[in-house]
Amino acid sequence: MDVKWASRIAGLPPYLFAEIDAKKNEMIKKGVEVIDLGVGDPDIPTPDFIIEALKVGAEDPENHRYPSYQGMRSFRVAVADWYKERFNVDLDPDTEVIALIGSKEGIAHAPLAFIDPGDVGLFADPGYPVYPTSISFAGGEPYGVPILKENDFLPDLNAIPEDIRKRAQLIFLNYPNNPTTAVAEEEFFKDVVDFASKNNILICHDAAYTEIAFDGYSPLSFLQADGAKDVGIEFHSLSKTFNMTGWRIAFAVGNKKAIAGIGKIKTNIDSGAFQAVQYAGIVALQNYKSGLQDRIQIFQERRDIFCKGLDEAGLKYHFPKATFYVWFEVPEGLTSKEFSSKLLSESGIVVTPGNGFGEYGEGYARVSTTFSTERIIQAVERLKETKF
Repeated sequence: MDVKWASRIAGLPPYLFAEIDAKKNEMIKKGVEVIDLGVGDPDIPTPDFIIEALKVGAEDPENHRYPSYQGMRSFRVAVADWYKERFNVDLDPDTEVIALIGSKEGIAHAPLAFIDPGDVGLFADPGYPVYPTSISFAGGEPYGVPILKENDFLPDLNAIPEDIRKRAQLIFLNYPNNPTTAVAEEEFFKDVVDFASKNNILICHDAAYTEIAFDGYSPLSFLQADGAKDVGIEFHSLSKTFNMTGWRIAFAVGNKKAIAGIGKIKTNIDSGAFQAVQYAGIVALQNYKSGLQDRIQIFQERRDIFCKGLDEAGLKYHFPKATFYVWFEVPEGLTSKEFSSKLLSESGIVVTPGNGFGEYGEGYARVSTTFSTERIIQAVERLKETKF
């Protein structure tokens, strides 16, 4: 039988990191010792106290049954309490919080709740590839809003054409930003609220990296801006804060009608997150400061090592105040893909080509520092020896 793929997947390019993995495995088969700085997947283990909480939760038979679609109320209360403590944002755990099976799941499903065929979905470009894909899957038209170096990698919302704004139903934003590492301040979020109010566009802010910040910097939540809950929601994840990428536990918070919309999608698509994992998530959020600065210090040290290496290699970069990425400019005369391919074939280093994050990522590459400090040092030495 010749299985026919639906057009929504037939036209998709290979998922960025799957394509990189294929090239990496090719080099490994050739006997190359590859240093992979591609995917942002923390190498530091999940803290022991969270693992112990999971064990307790897993041993409770009550957690072996179908969970709530919205998430355990105790988990939603823990999320609301954490937002109050961390950002001084008040949330109603019954109407303004929903548990997710990882923030990727929530982001991917959100457009199904808000986009009809023919509607426009806006997203920051460069950005997480799931944003435009999820808009397309919902039948919408993805429209990339450039985030450029000259604007500190913040979008110029007023430059979006009027006809696009009229058709747009939502916009995905993400600060601290992946891949550029840029951060946003209160004035920008005020402008975002104003833009959304004037144009009746739902803000979907991906805040997965607010807790990985350096040199005493403390990123804001979009919901701290006046009126934010009237126009938007925020996705947050335990993955980066607690090194829990494989656990698949996250949440969305904010506008109650938007949260209810995501909930309606989830009731028809999944059966909620495993309650034992939610139980561990509660313990994590209630003790979120435990060990966090130690983990941040490791990522800060790695950032400094890699940025020093870029200085010595003569490559320009955006100095990261947050996230565990470094976003740097590729040498003149090379495209992002050419540079990444050259680095892999000649030096055995995997970096992510900037154009994999969108049209406006061309000319850049991204490195993740979620690998051992020793490997970061080795990568820097190889990078400095590479001829461009």
